Amino acid sequence: MGEKHQVRFEPVDLVMEVDEDETVLDAAFRQGISLMHGCREGQCSACKSFLIDGDVQMDRYSTFALADYESDEGYVLLCKSHAYSDLVIELINFDADELRNAIPLQHLKATISAIEPVTHDIVSLRLALVEPLAFTFRPGQYADVRLPDQAGHRSFSMATTSRNLGEVEFLIKKYPGGHFSGLLEGGLAVGDPLELDGPYGSFTLRKGAERPIVCIGGGAGMAPILSLLRHMAEEKVERPVSFYYGARTENDLFYLDEITALGEQLKEFRFVACLSQSWPEVDGRPDFSTLGIEGQTGLVTDIVERNEVDLASCDVYLCGPPPMVDAALALMEASSVPVEQVHFDKFTTSVGP
Repeated sequence: MGEKHQVRFEPVDLVMEVDEDETVLDAAFRQGISLMHGCREGQCSACKSFLIDGDVQMDRYSTFALADYESDEGYVLLCKSHAYSDLVIELINFDADELRNAIPLQHLKATISAIEPVTHDIVSLRLALVEPLAFTFRPGQYADVRLPDQAGHRSFSMATTSRNLGEVEFLIKKYPGGHFSGLLEGGLAVGDPLELDGPYGSFTLRKGAERPIVCIGGGAGMAPILSLLRHMAEEKVERPVSFYYGARTENDLFYLDEITALGEQLKEFRFVACLSQSWPEVDGRPDFSTLGIEGQTGLVTDIVERNEVDLASCDVYLCGPPPMVDAALALMEASSVPVEQVHFDKFTTSVGP
């Protein structure tokens, strides 16, 4: 362990301890403090904050998350920042009600109970928990998944809720050469052990909020949104929800029956499948009735813009490939959606050389 320092956060009057060997964000997790964060890999900028005073050194990060000029001005990424003196940090994005309400990190052992393809490139990975037998997390959060006794991990959002005692489901997109997803075809099998650490992420419902919800997802970004919907159905949450899911063709759509069933349990729900290529055609025109769901052709963000006339009055949840999330964030800014009403996860991949 390294030397310890104090970190004071403004404008929330919160003080915590940090060791030089850990990042500021990891120190917050350890002490039950819920700072805004996303990827924890220096790629998404969710934890970007301003260093008012003190000496910080950052591990390697993406300049897409923190531009050089921002670093020169004093901005830092808490997921990559190590303290080498006492610090004063101004939080840019924070939820005052959530700051002291973090769920403690847990380490869990599990075995694979099922590996099932849901599309040609997305797999449902189900794990049976072994020790402990329950995983406490908020709907929309994610966990680090690793092979026992091996370095490195991949982060995946839970598609289930904490009510699924003894089982956790992840939806994982397969990438050629993916360090973990590449193991889902022959490298891993039912009965194999895995380990989990978590929960992480702030892609969660806020207590007391009553605004309508707009969810925008794509690819494996279905997972945390499905967790939110399952939770809302379980808890009989009555907020209106619109869910726009972007895909290329109808073959990239999945879990449509469950989404429909969940929608029937919610007070006001709309699901729109958004295909960037086209729907099956009848007489040369897209046939939106083919799958018995509402569908529109075009990029998911364009369809949201056409359909949602008052995004600024909604809480918006974005999850999917980085280009989709970036386009959706640009739409949120253009639509004057307050920053505190936008919650997002960007999915990245790790591939071999």
